[in-house]
Amino acid sequence: MFNRRTLLSASAATVAAAALLPGAKVYARGKAGSFPGDIEPRGTVGRVERLPRLDLESQQDFLTGLRGWVNKDLTKVCQDRTARILEKNGLDPKADISLERALELLKDDPILGTRWRTWISLQQATWRQLLDEFHGNYDRYMSEMEAADKAGPGTLELNPGMKLPDYTRHEIHLQPGGYVGDPFAGHVYHYGTNNFFADRNNQDELHIEQARAIPPPPADGKVRRILDMGCSCGQMTVALKERFPDAEVWGIDVGGPMVRYAHMRAVDLGVDVNFAQRLAEDTKFPDGHFDIVTSFILHHEVSTEASKKIIREAHRVLRPGGVFYPIDFFTHGELAHPKQAFERVRYWWTHRWNHEVWYYDYVNVDYLGEMSKAGFIVDQNGPPARSVYKVNLMGVKRV
Repeated sequence: MFNRRTLLSASAATVAAAALLPGAKVYARGKAGSFPGDIEPRGTVGRVERLPRLDLESQQDFLTGLRGWVNKDLTKVCQDRTARILEKNGLDPKADISLERALELLKDDPILGTRWRTWISLQQATWRQLLDEFHGNYDRYMSEMEAADKAGPGTLELNPGMKLPDYTRHEIHLQPGGYVGDPFAGHVYHYGTNNFFADRNNQDELHIEQARAIPPPPADGKVRRILDMGCSCGQMTVALKERFPDAEVWGIDVGGPMVRYAHMRAVDLGVDVNFAQRLAEDTKFPDGHFDIVTSFILHHEVSTEASKKIIREAHRVLRPGGVFYPIDFFTHGELAHPKQAFERVRYWWTHRWNHEVWYYDYVNVDYLGEMSKAGFIVDQNGPPARSVYKVNLMGVKRV
């Protein structure tokens, strides 16, 4: 007997043939706001829809609380533990130490091992619970997305036949299927990152703060078009439209399921933004089209080659005097290369075990140099988007 899952797989080639770039189908949008077929079984809390079951919400709440304890209290214990281990071996805890030496000294400690294992188990449990919900009710959630595809405001462009670069084919952060390989990647990513941000972003607070930090073009302040590269589930894209309500705002991401969910959520919020499944390094937009090009934690998720291409593409699609403001954990300065043992091991562990595949590529890219080579006038002390993003480079395209 056929079901929606088998029919979806069987029709993928037909859909792909109808939606290749250029000439991909762009769905027309209608009335703003909630749409027929919208599912909200337990209502909303502000901007976020509650999870559909109380037990699932409770499970995620427990994992969020446990993650907070691991990130703060247990991490502080591990930092102190590391200092004692180094002192026992005649080393200054604050001294520069190689990763190899740090791993040698710390690899067999049971307290640190508990911290690493607990964090990974939290990540795996978060994804598993959410995947079970959305895949366990496949027809219901797929019907909701299909209804949103045809709703507005805003537009959605899907390109299921596009060739995906190899660097995108990874399960970043251990998310099963990654950003491109699971039809509910946007759903899972949104609720999973709410967990990751430990209840500090349930109302998109962090993304709203990023959007507020982005400076308009310094010469004239005119903002007519904005591009959000690597938009994932569209939280900052929406926040950008809310900050610049008269601007045409686009969010693009390589993940079709990501932009599909992003569009559905924007429709539900009644925000007129446009989403497209496109590559940040090959956006398909005309030269000089945008006044602002930005991104949030994109560059540490792509290869060195892709990161450099993205910088050049941002320069191409910006108008003279336009602003390029890529927000990431660090785009400049010493923060990218910690010297002390615990942080060295933690960064390596995140790369190795939390599947941050391109992390070491990211920290070794000279963003100041690459932005300058692309043709930007670079401000090395761009406005901080948030306390953790202490130094963000800002580029202005020469007039």
